[in-house]
Amino acid sequence: MSGSTEVRVRVRVPAKVNVQLAVGAARADGFHDLANVFLAVGLYDEITVTPSDTLRITCEGPDVSQVPLDGTNLAARAAVALAERHGIDPRVHLHIAKDIPVAGGMAGGSADGAGALLACDTLWKLDSSQAELLDICAELGSDVPFSLLGGAALGVGRGEQLTPIDVGGGFHWVFAIADGGLSTPSVFREFDRLAEGTAVPTPVADPALLAALRTGDAVALASALTNDLQPAALSLRPSLADTLAAGTTAGALASLVSGSGPTTAFLTKDAETAQQVAEALLASGTCRTARVAPAPAPGATVVERSAR
Repeated sequence: MSGSTEVRVRVRVPAKVNVQLAVGAARADGFHDLANVFLAVGLYDEITVTPSDTLRITCEGPDVSQVPLDGTNLAARAAVALAERHGIDPRVHLHIAKDIPVAGGMAGGSADGAGALLACDTLWKLDSSQAELLDICAELGSDVPFSLLGGAALGVGRGEQLTPIDVGGGFHWVFAIADGGLSTPSVFREFDRLAEGTAVPTPVADPALLAALRTGDAVALASALTNDLQPAALSLRPSLADTLAAGTTAGALASLVSGSGPTTAFLTKDAETAQQVAEALLASGTCRTARVAPAPAPGATVVERSAR
């Protein structure tokens, strides 16, 4: 760290939607095998890192009261994990500007972890390889590696073992933000409860869905969207069914719960329809707000480096 002239690094990192989330039965370690097809979308958090006397976190944006500002925050954990690998004291100020919904099933916390990791690596001039950073990401959580990578990818295992997927065109999404969050562990517990006594198939990626991404075919993608956690999310939050119906009625090609929810996602044929669906969702009174976002989006990206 000595000799560094960079005193401010800002990283932008995207939200994600799971265009396929296939969930296997609970494993002995409590996790589930997944076939998780991630697509990064153009809603972003920004993490700014500056030197400090001690590790501290601040946050601004919607619902920041729900964001932990202690060592449990994934951004702080990322800084500590990177510092420990290199024998560095992680004395940095991490400032998170949130625009990704909090506890919304769009990997906002994971995005902050990936963003902080890249920002600290840049500030400390460590020049870590992507493989090294992805290894730390996998230790932090199942969604963190994809937040670093962006674009589109298939995640297997817990979702952290990634294979990038080529995307042949742009897609237009609307995200309806619900009041309050849904705990991912509680949604998985409800999945297990609903699956009790049934044979849960081994999760595999849908070839038709992968082909739709590669060709940029929104209609084909719409017909292949699936989320095995959706019944569990609807069981815990039945009102989400009204939101899904409102978006479909307004002209979305398809709708689904995003990840573990409670954010709902709507794929549309073009940008104009996306705006119409967003306006209809707001008017329906079934969600707090609605956001339009293109996909795919790049992964964690350094957007500012300031020197003394």
